[in-house]
Amino acid sequence: MFEEIMRKFEDSPSQQAVIRLLLERGFSVNDEGRVVSGGIEIPDTGIAREIDVDRRVVDATTTAILEDDELRRIFQNISAIPSLMDLAPVLDLTVLTVRVTDADEPGIVAGVTDRIAEAGISIRQTISEDPEFTDEPKLYIITDERLDGALINDIRELSFVRKIEIE
Repeated sequence: MFEEIMRKFEDSPSQQAVIRLLLERGFSVNDEGRVVSGGIEIPDTGIAREIDVDRRVVDATTTAILEDDELRRIFQNISAIPSLMDLAPVLDLTVLTVRVTDADEPGIVAGVTDRIAEAGISIRQTISEDPEFTDEPKLYIITDERLDGALINDIRELSFVRKIEIE
């Protein structure tokens, strides 16, 4: 789906940058063509500054989104999910980052979370990057407790795990 969306803007790398930002941040587009997060409007100038494009590119992109029925349905229904990753050190949580060999392989999330649950550790949040939106998607698992060496080794031995990091 991501490739189809980007193909609609293949003649404009600047508009593709706007699309990428909207998807990465979970920003939607309202009926007036304004970029919003929930009910909060995000000025075109702020978005433009973030990705180093002219604000008119943002406006042209949102106009194109509203003119395309498929894009309209997608971008009017996106929502952001708050992440605990940046708060983990403050809240004394552990972040496990898992890099895999093939992100399309089924059972990745279940394989890792099953091992953590079997160890009796509560999972506060799981974030799985979509393979269509990023070149090297990662799985992030935020837990209430530290993961001991035996559990880390058990996760590392899963066939799909390429690398793990603990923060």
